Amino acid sequence: MQCHRVKGQADLVLVHGQFSLLMTLETPEEPPMIPERFLGVDLGIVNIATDSDGNSYTGTPVDVVRQRCSRARQTYQATGTNSAKRCLKQRARHASRFRRAVNHSISQQLVAHAKDTQAALSLEDLTGIRDRMTVRTGQRTRHHSWSCNPLRQLVSYQAQRAGVPVVLVDPRNTSRGCSRCGFTDKRNRRSQAKFSCLRCGHTAHADHNAARNLATRGGVSRPDLCAPVKGQLAFDW
Repeated sequence: MQCHRVKGQADLVLVHGQFSLLMTLETPEEPPMIPERFLGVDLGIVNIATDSDGNSYTGTPVDVVRQRCSRARQTYQATGTNSAKRCLKQRARHASRFRRAVNHSISQQLVAHAKDTQAALSLEDLTGIRDRMTVRTGQRTRHHSWSCNPLRQLVSYQAQRAGVPVVLVDPRNTSRGCSRCGFTDKRNRRSQAKFSCLRCGHTAHADHNAARNLATRGGVSRPDLCAPVKGQLAFDW
């Protein structure tokens, strides 16, 4: 019986008065697969992620925690005592750990689905998205707490380990364009959740429609990435 030596290290650290054992292990990455299609992933707030196959990952749990922390922050800041400040920092750490756990779970599910269905991931290139967002004053806290970049980084990391290719595409007008006929108009987006094309009448959940547009753009930008599918293009709906 052969024993394989695993490389890594362990560190005992003291963080906020509590000891933790941090361990890192070097694990081999899987060889890159040759995908047969693209799986678009639309990132959002109500639904943290929606893929082009119609799978949605709700952001309700994260939103509930955010609202709870926001109310607690107002209370503790108004109190102003040292105890209130300690509680404020503790709640902020709890909320941050919760967001990381949710993002980690979603990224694993997205990568696993892409690998099982032989798909490359087509993600939005959201560089500078917060600077471009224009929202009402009452919605600023919710939008600026949006954890799109950490989730995208986790998806890219998990995909690299699993051998799933990742393509970043321009998300411009993906929420306004029809995934069936390509007609683009801001009036197509009737509400946060509803998409209805003014030209062909196609209706769908807005996030699902955007994800399908992202999948198509992935195929257009990197047609060489996928193995040819007999009888049709890999990104053809």
